[in-house]
Amino acid sequence: MATILRDLSYQYQWLYDAISRVAAISVGGESRFRQLALQGLTIHSDTQVLDLCCGSGQSTQFLVKCSQNVTGLDASPKSLQRARQNVPQASYIEAFAENMPFADNSFDVVHTSAALHEMHAAQLRQILQEVYRVLKPGGVFTLVDFHAPNNPIFWPGVSVFLLLFETETAWELIKTDLPELLKEIGFNVEKIQLYAGGSLQVIHSKK
Repeated sequence: MATILRDLSYQYQWLYDAISRVAAISVGGESRFRQLALQGLTIHSDTQVLDLCCGSGQSTQFLVKCSQNVTGLDASPKSLQRARQNVPQASYIEAFAENMPFADNSFDVVHTSAALHEMHAAQLRQILQEVYRVLKPGGVFTLVDFHAPNNPIFWPGVSVFLLLFETETAWELIKTDLPELLKEIGFNVEKIQLYAGGSLQVIHSKK
C-alpha cells in the first residue's frame, strides 16, 4: 500500500528530487548515487544502452555523456515527458519493463537505478528475463537498488524510509537474493558491491 508521502513525491517533482537528495547523502550525494552502477563499465560513443525504468532521466543524464545511443524506457508518460525535457539527447519509449518492444540481442548495456524494488516477485523475474532477452551476448546488466543492511546502525533509517515512501515490494526485494535470481535466469554475476552499510547493492552481470 502506498503512503500519502509516496503519492505526493510522485505527483510533485520537487518533492521527489528533495527526497532523492536526502536519501543519497549516505553514499556521497545524488550525483554519486546515480553513477554507482556505472563504475567499472566500458561504454563508448557507439554503445547501445538501455536505461530501464528511466523515470525523469536522473541517470540518463550520465549515460548520454558516455554514449550517443541511449534509450530510456518507462511506463509513465509524465516521467517520460520530464525525461525528454531534462535529457533530450536520449530517445525514449513508453512501455512496461516486463514486455519490452525490442528485438532480441538489441543492447550492449542495460542499466536500471532504484526501480526493481517497485516490482512483485513474479514481475521482477519476468523483467530480468526480458533484460536477458534484449541484451546482446556478452552484454552487461548493471543495477543499483535496496539491500538488507549488514550494519545494524543503518536499519532504523532504512526502515523509516521504506515505511514512509515505499510499498511492500521494497521489503520483498531486500529479502530476495538478487545475484542468485540472476544466475537462475542465465546471467553470469561478475560484481556485487554494497554501499551505505549494506543498504544499497550494485550488481554487474553478463549475458
